[in-house]
Amino acid sequence: MALNKVKIGTFVEKYSEKCGIPNLTVNDISGINRDKEFFEPSKQVGANTSGYSVVPPNYFACNLMHVGRDVVLPISMNHTKKNKIVSPAYTVFRITDETVILKEYFFMCLKSNEKDRFFWFNTDSSVRDGMEWGVFCDVELTLPSVDIQKKYVAIYKAIQKNISTIKSGIDKSDYVCHVQLDKILHSMPLKSISSYIEQTDQRNNNMTYGEDSVKGMTITKEVIPTKANVSTTDLSNFLVVKPLEFVYNPRTHGKKIGLGFNLFDSPFIISWNNTAFRIKPEKTKELLPEYLYLCFCRDEWDRAACFRSWGSSTEVFTWESLCETEIAIPSIEMQKDIVDIYKAYIERKNILEKLIEIEKTICPILISGAIKEGDAK
Repeated sequence: MALNKVKIGTFVEKYSEKCGIPNLTVNDISGINRDKEFFEPSKQVGANTSGYSVVPPNYFACNLMHVGRDVVLPISMNHTKKNKIVSPAYTVFRITDETVILKEYFFMCLKSNEKDRFFWFNTDSSVRDGMEWGVFCDVELTLPSVDIQKKYVAIYKAIQKNISTIKSGIDKSDYVCHVQLDKILHSMPLKSISSYIEQTDQRNNNMTYGEDSVKGMTITKEVIPTKANVSTTDLSNFLVVKPLEFVYNPRTHGKKIGLGFNLFDSPFIISWNNTAFRIKPEKTKELLPEYLYLCFCRDEWDRAACFRSWGSSTEVFTWESLCETEIAIPSIEMQKDIVDIYKAYIERKNILEKLIEIEKTICPILISGAIKEGDAK
């Protein structure tokens, strides 16, 4: 029979190595997200990190305590050549027998919504609805031969390689864009943008745009689908933000200003308690909206904006204060060069997001294909 049913516990073993470094920062610690990827910096770090766990290359780390809370098994494999360090709350383990299952194939087996729901179903009745190590080890997998596993792992690795290549290109485009912007901002006189921008305040009076057009924005200057339930909300007073127009939230959030820029091909609507604006039509030959947006995305702009905010329990960055923003405005040709780099960055970022979505759905398909091929042997 070409297929074998094997319990996880027969080919894994725990690994325990403490880093022994007491003063690591969030930048030195890794977490694991819902997409089963390591991320840095970590969201938080303890006062003494000497007891934090080491995850060597090709080893796994998972947080069994959060399976019930997130309905996801937060697990990742260290694909890098360097050790990662994680919270002691994580369980670190390795594959002991690759004549039974390849480590990459094992990781693929766990990257599916179906498997996450299965793990969630098998959590305990504790406050966190965690999963015990013994229960995890008792989970049974249906495995084809290692030769068949290798074929499907090769496909998975090819997708991962494309993702890695595009990520590298994105980082380079982002770096070049900000380096060029730095050179301009620190070598040219600054000008107030007050004469270049104007409020729009167009409302959705005729209900041209419905629930699907409602957006929100983040402090990282991104426009996202709204998280609010607007099914019973009167959308007629919502602001209409057309392509290449801006919107910002006058209420500050700590050290950041919530601001969005419409890079879509069609308008969206957003809550009336924000402020929408655009570059004046007669000024678009002097200042590109994409270039202005890049200036808004800089950390130093956020710091200056928060410094100009006023209030007590709620600080407000007024329209007048926004108009006082000063930026370097080079020739339109130079602005276009920087914007072209930025557009290349956005294009690669969109491709990356599509590839990541493919990667999320491809693992169950590959596992299914491997099992069918093994069953046919």
